[in-house]
Amino acid sequence: MNKRNFLKSITGQSIHSRQAPISSPPTPTISLAEYSGEWTISQAHHLLSRTCFGIKKSQLEDVINNGMNTTVDQLIETQPVPDPPRYYKFGNDPLAGIGEVWHDKFADTTIGGLNAARTRSTRNWFVLQMLNAGTSIHAKMMLFWYEHMPVSDINIAQYTYDCLSVLHRNALGNFRTLLEEMTINSAMLVYLNGDSNVKSSPNENYARELLELFSIGRGEDLGDGDYTNYTEKDIAEIARALTGWRKFRSEDGTHGSYFTSNRHDQEEKILSNRLGNAVISNEGEDEYKKVIDIILEQDEVARFISRKIHIFFLGKDITSEVEANIIEPLAAIIRNNDYNIKPAISTLLRSEYFYDESIKGCMINNPYDFLFKMVNSLEMPLPDSNLEQYSIVHRMNTYASALQMLVLDSPTVAGWKPYYQEPQLYEFWINSATLRLRELGVDSLINGVSQDGVPIKLDFLGYIEQFPNASDPNLLITEVAELLFPFPLSQNQIDYLKEVLIPGLPDFEWTVEYSEYLSDPTNNSIKNAVQNKLASLFGTLLKMPEIYLQ
Repeated sequence: MNKRNFLKSITGQSIHSRQAPISSPPTPTISLAEYSGEWTISQAHHLLSRTCFGIKKSQLEDVINNGMNTTVDQLIETQPVPDPPRYYKFGNDPLAGIGEVWHDKFADTTIGGLNAARTRSTRNWFVLQMLNAGTSIHAKMMLFWYEHMPVSDINIAQYTYDCLSVLHRNALGNFRTLLEEMTINSAMLVYLNGDSNVKSSPNENYARELLELFSIGRGEDLGDGDYTNYTEKDIAEIARALTGWRKFRSEDGTHGSYFTSNRHDQEEKILSNRLGNAVISNEGEDEYKKVIDIILEQDEVARFISRKIHIFFLGKDITSEVEANIIEPLAAIIRNNDYNIKPAISTLLRSEYFYDESIKGCMINNPYDFLFKMVNSLEMPLPDSNLEQYSIVHRMNTYASALQMLVLDSPTVAGWKPYYQEPQLYEFWINSATLRLRELGVDSLINGVSQDGVPIKLDFLGYIEQFPNASDPNLLITEVAELLFPFPLSQNQIDYLKEVLIPGLPDFEWTVEYSEYLSDPTNNSIKNAVQNKLASLFGTLLKMPEIYLQ
């Protein structure tokens, strides 16, 4: 992607007009060999921008000081299981009040708004993991797997939360285990009709997506019903093998899935040569595991997952050289570790390729990355109350939905178009409508809004107090931009932003005015003047085309 020309075409802004000429990029380093180059703010920022949700100043400083290996070790540490979702404003459930968990309580759907409240609670629980992720890739891996195997439009929120729990447990775990648990998960049984898959009338929906989207990929069409990696016959046979599973929920709050042998096709299933002519005999409730084992015996599965990881974390440009030197060895790591994902992620985050200049700033950030670039990077004041944080992320989800990305509301079983629709892919995140909405979101965070009585507003005066050089407009602008943008500002851009901060005035005017505020922070006249200048500065920073790159 020519990211600068793309953003110029969308925004109508000339990026080059404020920058020095850009030289031809060097030949990329396409190797999984461990990176051994310099460790500066550029490398540290890039690592955090791709693995975390926002970058705080103290966080970036820690990563610079700790170095790559220590940071990657921290990023891939196993995370504790968070408490289940809670009601944060719905008070009509007699079994669970506000602030209480409802997951183990029966969902009485005759109570108006109950399941909608539980669904909101679950969605906000998911996004709370992003808000509080810190220096960990775990929440981003959860989002990756949700995009890879989405569920949507599930009428029982308990099922949906169980699905997210599977993603949380296996975020950096074993792909085989993830496939096994998702295959018989109650939410997936609802979403792709596994609950109605019976021997008398096999339903092929899940079997088709298991092959095409979740594990191996279809490949090229080679004939009528024949694809590179499987055939239509394989879909039909696997659907038979998966018969017999059902969802359930009881009035005591228990719920999940179970196997019924009388609904299961116990006859022999014979797969095509694409899947090794494997024969599946009746294995009862363990037959779905046999299916997954057969699929994972195919080398293409690890390549398919490696490409998905590349698109999500590194960008869409998978050339023949990238395929040979990144995808293939990454797939080998996955296979050699019996589909444990953590070793592959660890290798990738330490590789020469990951830190190559061609990878930096080559992606358009998705709506959640864009939101947390503001909320977390600029350290928006957050309430200590968990329930008030639920309200904040509820507002963020409303906004993310307008930007065409809402967790638990995937538009298709393939996920969001920017992660699968080639050749544009994540360029879909920015268009004339969503660009304007992103800018309106910036205005809302600057001017302040309220959700359920909880204020949501950036505090620029409080934020810049941590910058020892905040009284120097050049250093203030430069250091803030280092946290927000993947590339350093040019001198032309710094001059332009100073003009926004102190229009027509010399640098020392800002130094004097900010120093006066520090000397007398209770003087509202001085405080308001400084706040207004900072609001103008950050309002411009957060609407520059580069803010959408990561």
